Amino acid sequence: MDWTGCDLVEKIPGKVSGQPTVRGTRILADGIIENYESGSPIEEIHENFPSMSIQDIEQLIVFAHAHRELVR
Repeated sequence: MDWTGCDLVEKIPGKVSGQPTVRGTRILADGIIENYESGSPIEEIHENFPSMSIQDIEQLIVFAHAHRELVR
């Protein structure tokens, strides 16, 4: 997934092997989407990643949905 253009995601060489993470965290952006695609409700994802707001989780899902067809 190309996260270019998503303000919530950063890619820093050396941080989590340069994988896209939620800005200011070590949370993998793709991990959030994989949880959602696996059927986890947004509230459960928020419980697993309490440093992220529900709005941020929703924003990641909307961005991924607009840029990739696999997200439900």
